[in-house]
Amino acid sequence: MNLTIAEKIKIILNRRNMTIAELAEKTEQSRQNLSNKMSRDNFSEKDLYDIAKALNCTFKPEFVFNDTEEII
Repeated sequence: MNLTIAEKIKIILNRRNMTIAELAEKTEQSRQNLSNKMSRDNFSEKDLYDIAKALNCTFKPEFVFNDTEEII
């Protein structure tokens, strides 16, 4: 089962006992703006790094070649 980024963020928020409003404040954006991104599951890579930092996590985007397993 593949989770969306928004679903993963919600899981982490729950485990961190944090609300979307608190996350929005820590990432210096409005609650409404973050809620819109969550509902559309539309985040920039910078958003995801900022969210990860606010949640005390590491975000690791990567592409892996299937034939050579090289990571980009």
